[in-house]
Amino acid sequence: MNRPVLQAHGIGKVFSAEGMFRAIGKDKHAVADVSFDLHAGETLAIVGESGSGKSTTARLVMRLLEPSAGRVFWDGEEVTALSAHALRPMRRHIQMVFQDPFASLNPRMRIWQSVAEGLRVHQPDLSRQERRDRVAEALDICGLDESGMDRYPHQFSGGQRQRIGIARALIIEPKVLVLDEPVSALDVSVQAQILNLLKDIQDKRGLAYLFISHDLSVVRHMAGRISVMFGGRVVEQGKAADVFAAPMHPYTEALLQARPIAHPAERTQAATSKGADEGLAETGCAFRTRCAYTREDCAGFDNVLQHDTVACLHPLHQQK
Repeated sequence: MNRPVLQAHGIGKVFSAEGMFRAIGKDKHAVADVSFDLHAGETLAIVGESGSGKSTTARLVMRLLEPSAGRVFWDGEEVTALSAHALRPMRRHIQMVFQDPFASLNPRMRIWQSVAEGLRVHQPDLSRQERRDRVAEALDICGLDESGMDRYPHQFSGGQRQRIGIARALIIEPKVLVLDEPVSALDVSVQAQILNLLKDIQDKRGLAYLFISHDLSVVRHMAGRISVMFGGRVVEQGKAADVFAAPMHPYTEALLQARPIAHPAERTQAATSKGADEGLAETGCAFRTRCAYTREDCAGFDNVLQHDTVACLHPLHQQK
């Protein structure tokens, strides 16, 4: 297999109590010891509830946030300590599609200008007409007509704006797209259209996707591999089919039980409902205050993945 196009080795992020967390009087460990490799043509989904650290992880690998620990590689080259100036020409390697398609577009810029921003930065020698031609091509790939290039974002629907955001990310031909909740702000019918578009683009271009989501139904449709995050750490990872068929961490089971299903009466009670309103444990397994399977030795657990699969001393296959 070729070398990964994106790698994270033990990355972490601590927000200082001197900043936004001064009120609580202690540092906030938002992400700790997250590692993964992502290859061309592959989709890795990072899932978890709000506050689990998944979006912070995405921003760390994008170098939109400075990591407090660990190393980040783009196409085999370490970018962890590079300055903003040194990173700028390399950013064409990795682009991001944001959750809110309206907030991510400048309301004062025409669509063609927004989509062409990457060309202006990375290919400044292109003429205005050449940029417009490239924008027309990118919009066509995303199912939009070039006749709307001179319109403004408010003149498009939410699904159309997200297509514009995807076109903007694609126009400089990156190898990796980081998709941060790319369909959560859209209607269900439009979600399916955008997801199918992303899959078609990936099939044609061999792009790698880092897919951030809390919606397991979406993830099941998109991802080949899954990393489940809780409390800033990966608690389970593996092939998507394996994780859905037989989750090993109690938190993963809770996520699966929480997703919408066609016949709610058939839902079994999640074994993780105990203490659901309690906070994270500050020592040992962070999930033990909510877990029905917790035992005395969980208080001393170091949260390290066992066999590179699950961060649990008593995984579910041992309980059932």
